[in-house]
Amino acid sequence: MKRIILKYKSIIAYLFFGVLTTLINWGSYFLCYNIVHIPNVPSTIIAWILAVAFAFITNKIWVFDSKSFDGKTLIHEIWTFTAARLATGFLDVGIMFLTVDIMGWNSTVWKLISNILVIILNYILSKLIIFKKENSDKSH
Repeated sequence: MKRIILKYKSIIAYLFFGVLTTLINWGSYFLCYNIVHIPNVPSTIIAWILAVAFAFITNKIWVFDSKSFDGKTLIHEIWTFTAARLATGFLDVGIMFLTVDIMGWNSTVWKLISNILVIILNYILSKLIIFKKENSDKSH
């Protein structure tokens, strides 16, 4: 069992922190949109900012084991992480705008669907570009 956990550590950690990130995103969106009555798109942007800040820290340290804080590595990781998250953030906003504001569909259902797509894309981008193995090797 230990061997399986070690083999799939990054996927297990990503799923765990992905769930927490999604809860932060979804919870803050719900609070902004349904409780505070901030319009849909600004609520989505606020939720995205909070989720991205949490995700960077957890992905860097615990998911992809990038322990290096030297300037070059950190700048690369922050830059590529932010760029990737901006791309998937725009996808999230676009989905929410189209489905909720234009189509009038259920915001909760579409926030969940949007987050699932974003999580999958974010893992692929993080694994292949942001925290790829050669960057992690520099930090050990």
